[in-house]
Amino acid sequence: MSMKLRSLVIAMAVASASGCMIGPDYFRPAVEVPQAYRITPGQAAAAADTQWWKQYGDPVLDQLISDSLASNWSVQIAAANVEAAAGILTRTRAPIFPQVGYSGDAGRARYTESGDGAVAPGTANPQSFNQAAFVASWEIDLWGRIRRQSEAAEANLLATEQARNGVILTLVSSVANSYLQLRGLDQQLEISKKTLDVYGQSLKFFELQFKYGQTSEMTVAQARSQYETAAAQIPQIQQQIVQLENALSLLAGRNPGPIPRGKSLVELTAPAVPGGLPSQLLERRPDIMQAEQQLIAANAQIGAAKALYFPSISLTGAFGGSSSELSNVFNGSAKTWNFTGSVTGPIFTAGLISGQVAQAEANQQAALANYQQTIQAAFGDVSNVLSARDQLLQQVASQQNQVEALRNYARLARLQYDGGYAPYSTVLQAEQQLFPAELTLARTRADSTASVANIYKAMGGGWVEQASQLTVPVTPSPETEQSMPAAP
Repeated sequence: MSMKLRSLVIAMAVASASGCMIGPDYFRPAVEVPQAYRITPGQAAAAADTQWWKQYGDPVLDQLISDSLASNWSVQIAAANVEAAAGILTRTRAPIFPQVGYSGDAGRARYTESGDGAVAPGTANPQSFNQAAFVASWEIDLWGRIRRQSEAAEANLLATEQARNGVILTLVSSVANSYLQLRGLDQQLEISKKTLDVYGQSLKFFELQFKYGQTSEMTVAQARSQYETAAAQIPQIQQQIVQLENALSLLAGRNPGPIPRGKSLVELTAPAVPGGLPSQLLERRPDIMQAEQQLIAANAQIGAAKALYFPSISLTGAFGGSSSELSNVFNGSAKTWNFTGSVTGPIFTAGLISGQVAQAEANQQAALANYQQTIQAAFGDVSNVLSARDQLLQQVASQQNQVEALRNYARLARLQYDGGYAPYSTVLQAEQQLFPAELTLARTRADSTASVANIYKAMGGGWVEQASQLTVPVTPSPETEQSMPAAP
């Protein structure tokens, strides 16, 4: 290779690495951010960077979440999507670097010995031919088309990673929420069984009294109605328990079945409520980070499309040998080489390139709108869950007071009935109000305990990365196992 040609190649390489890139560079768009939440979240900001579910203090819940992170099918699908995106990035970056390959040909042919195209007299016929060569090609990325495509592919990879984090965020929150709701149903079932036992004893007592003429048939009928009403609640709650157990089993990546129990609902310690400024959501929620990476990718595709207006410069070369004898292919006299530079560019495309540019710009606008919409929706989610948490705490306190008052009412009604000062209908009325109030309190307490999980889900945070470390990585293919070269 001549000195001039070598200098030209070096100059082109430098230009490809440091030359300008067509299209807009990405800058994070300005987004209107509320200054404060409608409900103050508290000051426990550091809690959002820990495995918050462990604050409940229930080893069974901890194990359920660990099993789900390791075996959930949605997480494995999301992890495989990340590997696929990494492969696309490797493929997209490859043209930045010279492509080297090899070729070889071997054959034997007989030619005519008379007429046009006849072999010279004395020439061997048939003849053998053997060729072998190393081939290299390189597209000089002067206008940054390949680098813009690589930029888009890298952003898509990061977006896919955030999509996986979003799956993890939803999974952990769903497991915690479902388990806490399950413990709430357990408490409802316990209340229903205890109430049914008390009603059953009362029914037997009144049946015995009626047998000896000490009470009326109406009183027995009232007691039986009360008993059957309580009995009807138990199968309904048991069915709900089975459904939640099956849902938790599926989240853990196993066949439907029973779920072990840990601490009771009243024994659980609610985690600290994470705090922080609204603007921090921009750096915490996977869906927001995913939307931004999608915007970056769409922005880069504009440059890749506009670069098609400019010429494409390619270098190709080959070095090898050619001989009629295979053993002589690599001898000095059989060596061959060639070097070619080519330039191609558009003149008239009937709108092919302009259409691609228009499509890329429209996609960028859609991605920008999606990014802004995602941010606003995130702020709405946080405001909703914080408000729900505040309201649930108030409901628990009010319902607890109501249950205590109804228990006292039922106790006094029973005393009046035993003393002959009130009919049994008074007792029935009191107990009929107490039973559903106890069930409602159990449901609300479960919702209140689970509401913290919803807050962590809405706010995101470093805990998602903590949970991600507990997942089982997808075994990469030999291609994606190789390290990806860095773009110049």
